[in-house]
Amino acid sequence: MFAGKYTSLAVAVAMGCAALPASAQFIDDSSLSLETRNFYMNRDWRDNHPSGKHKLEDWGQGFMLRFNSGYTEGPVGFGLDAMGLLGIKLDSGGGTSGTGALLVQDDGKAADEFSSLALTAKARAGQTVLTVGAHESLLPLSFRNDTRLLPQTFDGAQLVSKDLERLTLTAGQFRSTRLRDSTNREDLTMFAFAPGGGLLPSKPVDRFSYAGATWDATDRLRATYYWAELKDNYNQQYLNLIHTQPLAEDWRLKSEVRYFHSREEGNSGVDNRTLGSMFTLGYKAHNLSLSYQNQSGRSGMPFLGGGTDPWAFATVTYHHFLYAGEDTWQLRYDLNFADYGLPGLTLMTRFLRGDNFQIGGSDASEREFNTDITYVVQNGTFKDVWLRWRNVHYRGSHTVDNDENRLMVGYTFKFW
Repeated sequence: MFAGKYTSLAVAVAMGCAALPASAQFIDDSSLSLETRNFYMNRDWRDNHPSGKHKLEDWGQGFMLRFNSGYTEGPVGFGLDAMGLLGIKLDSGGGTSGTGALLVQDDGKAADEFSSLALTAKARAGQTVLTVGAHESLLPLSFRNDTRLLPQTFDGAQLVSKDLERLTLTAGQFRSTRLRDSTNREDLTMFAFAPGGGLLPSKPVDRFSYAGATWDATDRLRATYYWAELKDNYNQQYLNLIHTQPLAEDWRLKSEVRYFHSREEGNSGVDNRTLGSMFTLGYKAHNLSLSYQNQSGRSGMPFLGGGTDPWAFATVTYHHFLYAGEDTWQLRYDLNFADYGLPGLTLMTRFLRGDNFQIGGSDASEREFNTDITYVVQNGTFKDVWLRWRNVHYRGSHTVDNDENRLMVGYTFKFW
């Protein structure tokens, strides 16, 4: 219901924009692009999975058409963004659907195609922008998932102001979401582990409110604070500090701390404090990172359900390492091969281990090893085409083990 109101408002503003006299900025500052993504995923369960499946496997082609207008002239400028999403099934073997890449029908089979249209009306005064409609949120407490074929979107309203030097203010409210493998707008839900490894009950609602600020104190120090509330589920505070420090020639150090404080709303059972830090030592094309994350409280850290990515250091490719009380260590290495005569080729590999939590009354632990290899074609007919191989190796003492491979090929056509 509320999502429909926001869509109607977006359409109304769009019609108002169309009725305005032609504006050079509205047209000249606009852009139109088509992002294509070919995605294959194979998830091999190494144990008996509760679903009865031994593996999940999907292959699809995604198209993301994005139009972004400029603004009309005047003290307050108006504009309109539009995004068309289309996912096409290339292959999904019998009984193997469910990777999150393709829409699954009521009969359990992947749909041949699925699509949606999203509109966003916008208004700008100075360096303050109001948007109403669809949002591809990258906020730390509502980070949309874009790890499959099509991105997740949220419907609502958001205000972002950069009128104050070195300070960005953000506030808004989301009323619904469209998941990465769906065409429908749905209520917002909570995902959080209860003590013992089960899930806390979630109340589907139509209101996620948030407000925050990012302050660039210096060129090397950035501080961010956010507050958010998922109605009748939880409220959450987030604090982030990032500091970069040049060292000797070609050496650098990046230090980052993230803290989440989550409390229950409506007797949901949420009670969590998550503190994580990561230190990255860089030398030329190399980056070596060490991270530690600690959780305390009765529950695991809550976040928006449906595939939304929690902005915690221990959130990685397959699992998010957020059981109640879980502590996590991570070692990560990144390499840019440009310094070795192979521009466009990058490597990321990391290992995580989590422990000090329980599943079913027994002490438990888990570990995950990820590798990403990405190559962007540098010249010739296929310039800017990118290819990525993503590998996952997950093992847990009281969970289902998993080996996984994802292959992606993408390209973005920029029409203007």
